[in-house]
Amino acid sequence: MGSKIKNMCISLLRKISKRKKSLESWVDPLSTLRKKWQVVPGAGDKRVHIKDLLKLSDEEFLRTWLEIRKKDSTGENFCKRGWYHELYKEFMKGKKVLDVGCGLGIDGVTFAQYGAEVTFLDIVEDNLKAVKRICSLLNLKNVSFFYMEDFSSLKKLGIYDVIWAQGSLHTAPFNVIKKEVKELVKHLKIGGRWIQLAYPKSRWIREGKLPFYEWGEKTDGEGTPWIEWYDLDKLLKLLEPAKFDVILYFEFHNNDFNWFDLIKRDEG
Repeated sequence: MGSKIKNMCISLLRKISKRKKSLESWVDPLSTLRKKWQVVPGAGDKRVHIKDLLKLSDEEFLRTWLEIRKKDSTGENFCKRGWYHELYKEFMKGKKVLDVGCGLGIDGVTFAQYGAEVTFLDIVEDNLKAVKRICSLLNLKNVSFFYMEDFSSLKKLGIYDVIWAQGSLHTAPFNVIKKEVKELVKHLKIGGRWIQLAYPKSRWIREGKLPFYEWGEKTDGEGTPWIEWYDLDKLLKLLEPAKFDVILYFEFHNNDFNWFDLIKRDEG
């Protein structure tokens, strides 16, 4: 019995220590996030280290990037990414799009090829270097790049028809993301679309209702500091005081993800 109680105490102390470390890490949230998101989602469940990708020759770099996009959006993975490329193909033509947390730029580059005017935003400079390079190799001119040094730097953004956030706005605590979203919403025009991918509460329940600072490593691999579920009510609260109407909201890919397509009606 004594040994069992001792082990329980040790386990509890470890949990307390881990929680304390997590809370301390959000004193400087962008620094915390930059440590992780130099490694970005690639094809399927694979991860890509941007520094390794940038070391490739132009020919290898382009071939690798195109292969990642193909694997992640066609065949058995059409249901993961390809469906929304097809769905928004015509809609994106001529639109000013802000790709928030662009990573490898798979979505933004695809929409730029469809005729959108895309601004790629990221907190990791190497991610932007990689996307800039792929745009150059694909001879895309209707693109620009924005490094988010801190939250205040977002004030320099223009006004957009679409804010596109595929998996980047649930990777930090709600109150941290709220600071970012509060500024981003100001740069979406009335009648503009807020389109976001997140992880649903049903997945969090299915995977054990872990604390968000632990759930991140389960969903997105080692070193992920935080992943938080969202549903429609929670996202609308995040977007307040701006008011949005719902165009689409559903879970997909075996309830691993949920999709939000909202239209901005009022600044609030």
